[in-house]
Amino acid sequence: MTMAPKTFGDPKTSPEVLLETLFRPMGIDGVYGRTGQYEAVVEALAALISRHREPGVEILRFPPVVSRALIEKSGYLKSFPHLLGCVCSLSGSEREIGAAVDRFVAGQEWTDGLSAGDLVLAPAACYPIYPLAAAAGPIPPDGLMFDVACDCFRREPSRDIDSFQSFRMREYVFIGVPEQVQAFRERWMIRATGIADTLGLAYRVETASDPFFGRGGVLVGKAQVQQELKFELVVPVLSAEKPTACMSFNYHRDHFGLTWNMRNKAGEPAHTGCVAFGMDRLTVALFATHGPSVAQWPQAVRAALAL
Repeated sequence: MTMAPKTFGDPKTSPEVLLETLFRPMGIDGVYGRTGQYEAVVEALAALISRHREPGVEILRFPPVVSRALIEKSGYLKSFPHLLGCVCSLSGSEREIGAAVDRFVAGQEWTDGLSAGDLVLAPAACYPIYPLAAAAGPIPPDGLMFDVACDCFRREPSRDIDSFQSFRMREYVFIGVPEQVQAFRERWMIRATGIADTLGLAYRVETASDPFFGRGGVLVGKAQVQQELKFELVVPVLSAEKPTACMSFNYHRDHFGLTWNMRNKAGEPAHTGCVAFGMDRLTVALFATHGPSVAQWPQAVRAALAL
């Protein structure tokens, strides 16, 4: 399934101009300080997405860290170990910690004194919701819907303006039976393209796969595409030839239902799906499309964002 746009050309503004006008370097690729103009658009986008929230949605906001055990049980470590960031700290006795500091002062390596803690950096906004839903009891006949968000991290050092290591994600998640989840995803694909039209973005919606790890991951990714478990809305941020995924529409089937023993009253494992908005990628796409100054954006776009 591919939805083609009316136009799909190169962006109006170069990545170099956007990087200079919207961000401040912090010494690490993919991690930047953000200007007030940029943040105003992020906040306006969040408000626009909230205005499209369906009735009966439970709102939850999560911290940028999650339990390491949760991520391990969810299967993320096996699927995406190359993207995961662990929270580590100096541990041991006061003498051992002091020795690590002394090595640093002497210009030597000190990080060998670090040990992994019980937290990892959140790779996506939706992971904490599944054990919470499972703990609440059987999934009701009408299913469950959630609005979740958090700051996320994926270890992908890059100088490309559409690929941050630290970024923000907003998701709507549905938990229920297969037909409900698929209907949820279909209506959100329609709704999301409407949002993209309102924002004046050129885009395509196309089948995609997640960046699974290793040779085995290539086969998993191909199966994901063949079964149309993932679609992405892509926008020309760097170029028309290499568009950027700014939204995704995912059907997990019963993976999380089986993992967390989420079941309905009949004892059947729940199916899950989500629509994810890359808040930073969408914001960069807007500036790439309409220019570095919000004051000069099309009036219809500014009105839609209340800017």
